[in-house]
Amino acid sequence: MSAKSFKKASLIRVGVVGYGGAFNMGRQHLLEMQKAGMTPFAVAEVDASRLDVAKIDFPGIETYASVGEMLKKSNVELIVIITPHHTHAPIALQCLKAGRHVVCEKPLAITTAEVNAMIAAAKKSGVMLSTYHNRHWDGRIIDAVRRIKKEQCIGAITRIQCHMHHYGMPGEWWRSSRSISGGILYDWGVHLLEYSLQLIDSPITEVSGFSHEGFWAPQTHWKKDTNEDEASAIVRFKSGQWLHLSVSSIDAKGSDPWVEISGTRGNYSFGGEHYQLITSDGTTTRTEKGRHSADEGFQFYQNVARHLVKGEKLIITGEWSRRPIHILDLAGRSAKQGKSLATQYP
Repeated sequence: MSAKSFKKASLIRVGVVGYGGAFNMGRQHLLEMQKAGMTPFAVAEVDASRLDVAKIDFPGIETYASVGEMLKKSNVELIVIITPHHTHAPIALQCLKAGRHVVCEKPLAITTAEVNAMIAAAKKSGVMLSTYHNRHWDGRIIDAVRRIKKEQCIGAITRIQCHMHHYGMPGEWWRSSRSISGGILYDWGVHLLEYSLQLIDSPITEVSGFSHEGFWAPQTHWKKDTNEDEASAIVRFKSGQWLHLSVSSIDAKGSDPWVEISGTRGNYSFGGEHYQLITSDGTTTRTEKGRHSADEGFQFYQNVARHLVKGEKLIITGEWSRRPIHILDLAGRSAKQGKSLATQYP
């Protein structure tokens, strides 16, 4: 099965692994793929009641109680993995080795080694591996890329600072478990890194990680396995630019804006709905504020469909998805070892 094996998008039979969850993400993914022209075909889910829901949502869809059963009995060709983070790599490897195209919900995996194995398996089977980085097309980063990289509105980028802060005890769901989720940086952190890596093109040279833990853990369901109270990653690039990512559940100040990009002629920042541009010529400082453009997350599956039908360049490749995972992985290890760690490329 190759990237040009389909004559039209409707011939791409798509399925999901996971149809539960509070956000009904299985249904969401199948609908988005359907809008991109592909055909919803199969669902694998351990909860039989959710399979009944899938049959109502998509009459005639195949349903399976396990990934292994789906791979053995179904002709589904593109599988989207919508399961807890620590299961992404083993399920993806199972599907890739069976010759199926794979899209993983973000983050692609927890460790660099897992991602390397997934990329190698996809290449060996001649299939596609991607990550559902739909926020690659958020209006806030589309605007930032255009104004900062194309229009040079703040000159040359010197540093980027990202933060997602709040104050509150982690909930009882699996995203609060470090062994399942990867840690506090892996949820919003992977989005903020993916934004930032659209703005800084230089190779990463080293990562320093810092963390605080033990405040919430005794009070939570997960106890010692609870995510860190807060964690940070400082990323050094070959160009001399640097990036600071911080995610906290013990910061009462909050996190608006989410991302601040500093340059030689100004500062551009954005949060949930608005941006701010501050520029200076040395004597006069100007401030501009406004709302972001509309999000265009639908482009993710449109690009996937065109890649599989027309051979269009895949935007979110396994290699692209590896960069934020490598940062997160190194940050966690650096925090434990108390020293900066150099990046490693295959």
